[in-house]
Amino acid sequence: MNQAVRSSKSAKVIKGATGDWEVVVGMEVHAQVTSNAKLFSGAPTAFGGAPNDHVSLVDAAMPGMLPVINQECVTQAVRTGLGLGAAINLRSVFDRKNYFYPDLPQGYQISQFKQPIVGEGAVTVDLADGESVTVGIERLHLEQDAGKSIHDQHATMSFVDLNRSGVALMEIVSKPDIRSAEEAKAFLVKLRAILRYLGTCDGDMEKGSLRADVNVSVRRPGEPLGTRCEIKNVNSIRFVGQAIESESRRQVGIIEDGGTIEQETRLFDPGRGETRSMRSKEEAHDYRYFPDPDLLPLTFDQAFVDRLAADLPELPDARKSRFVADYGLTAYDADVLVAERENAEYFETVARGRDPKLAANWVINELAGRLNKEGKEIADSPVSAEQIGAIIDLIGEGVISGKIAKDLFEIVWADGGDPRAIVEDRGMKQVTDTGAIEGMVDEIIAANPDKAEQAREKPAMLGWFVGQVMKASQGKANPQAVNALLKQKLGL
Repeated sequence: MNQAVRSSKSAKVIKGATGDWEVVVGMEVHAQVTSNAKLFSGAPTAFGGAPNDHVSLVDAAMPGMLPVINQECVTQAVRTGLGLGAAINLRSVFDRKNYFYPDLPQGYQISQFKQPIVGEGAVTVDLADGESVTVGIERLHLEQDAGKSIHDQHATMSFVDLNRSGVALMEIVSKPDIRSAEEAKAFLVKLRAILRYLGTCDGDMEKGSLRADVNVSVRRPGEPLGTRCEIKNVNSIRFVGQAIESESRRQVGIIEDGGTIEQETRLFDPGRGETRSMRSKEEAHDYRYFPDPDLLPLTFDQAFVDRLAADLPELPDARKSRFVADYGLTAYDADVLVAERENAEYFETVARGRDPKLAANWVINELAGRLNKEGKEIADSPVSAEQIGAIIDLIGEGVISGKIAKDLFEIVWADGGDPRAIVEDRGMKQVTDTGAIEGMVDEIIAANPDKAEQAREKPAMLGWFVGQVMKASQGKANPQAVNALLKQKLGL
C-alpha cells in the first residue's frame, strides 16, 4: 500500500461506540474509451441506439468470429496513462476472465490481468480545506464491456441489449489511499477532469461512460487493513460519498457488536441511502484467467509513447499553476476554473487583454452562478466569452457601473446582442456629469436635513445618502462621483 504522508489535520476518523475508526477506500473506475468503434470490432459506440442495433458478429460471439484490436483504444489508454503520470508497459497481454452472465455472450470477458498496458501512477487531489493528498494509481488496463439485461419490459422474461457488448473500457485501479467520502469524491472529480482534458473519456456518468466500484473497509487507526466490501457500479459522485458513509458505519456497527465483516460485493440503494448484499466476493482464481489465445501480446516501442507524450494537452494541475503564476489568481479561484476544460478556456478568452481577477470574478460568480441556477453547462451558455469581455470593457471604460453591468448581463442572457450596442440603444450609460449628480445630491440633502446632521456625526450614514442618489438616478450615477460629492457637501 502507498503510505501517503498525512498531517494531523488530515487524520480522518469516524466515531464509534467503542472509539475511533479509520475508513480505508480504494476505487476501480471504469471509463468508456472515446472511440468510434469497439475494442475488438468495428461496431459503433454511439449512445442511444435501438436495442441490439450496434452489434457485430464478434460482439454477439458468433462461432468463428475473432477479435481484432482497435489501435485508437490502445492510443487512448496510453495517453491516459501518461496523463496520470503512470508507467507505460511496452508489452501487455489480454486475458480471458471467465464467468457466466446472460449479457456476456462469449461466456468470458477479454480483459488484462497480470500484464496491463499501464502500471503505477499517482493523482494529486486538492480538498476543500486547502489540503492536498496523493492517491496512488495501481494500474490501468483495457477490457471490453458487457451488454445490458433488461428486466422491466415483460412480466415473465428478461431481454438482453448487446449494444454495449465489446465497448472499450479503461479500468483505473487506485491504491487504498483514500480516507474519507470527501476524498473519494474529490479523487473522482479530479480523475474525470483529467480524462476530459485528454479527450479519452467524456466522463458522462448519467450515460454510463464513467462508473466506479468502491472498496470500503474500516480499522482502528494504525492497525492493519480490515476486510473490504466492494460496492459495485456507483454512477454518481454524490452517490459515491453516500455509499462510503453508509458502508463504513455499517461495518463499524457489526464489528462493535462482536461480528466480523464478510468479504462480499454490495450495491448502493440511493433511495434508502444504504448498501445491500449482492453476492460473495469472487477471488481472481474464481475467474480462471488465462491469456486469450486469439490475441497476440500487445507490443509497441518507446517512440510511439514519446510521440503521444509530446502531443498531450495542458492538464489541470499545470493549468492551475499557470493561472496562479500568470494571472495572479488565488489557488481557490484557479482550482474552480480548471475543474472543467471548457470553463478554463472560456476564462482565458475573457481574460485576454483584461484584468484577470475581474474576469475570474465574472466567470465564477455571475456566469457560473447563473448556469448552476439554470442547470446548464458552460458549453450551453447563451452568453459568450466575448460578450462577458465586452461587459468588463464597458465597466473599465467607466461607461457603465457594476450594478448596470449586472442588469446588462441579464439582458444579454435573455436576448443576446452586442453589449455595447445595447447600452447605447437603451440609454444605460452611467451618469458621469458631476453637475447633474451634484444637483441630485443637493436635492436629497435639502430634503433630509435631520439625516444630514446625523451623517455628520455618524459617517456610516453616508451609505443611506448614496442609496438615495443611486435610486434617484435609476442606478446610472457614477458611484465614485456620488461618494466624493456627498463627502464634500456633508463635510466628511
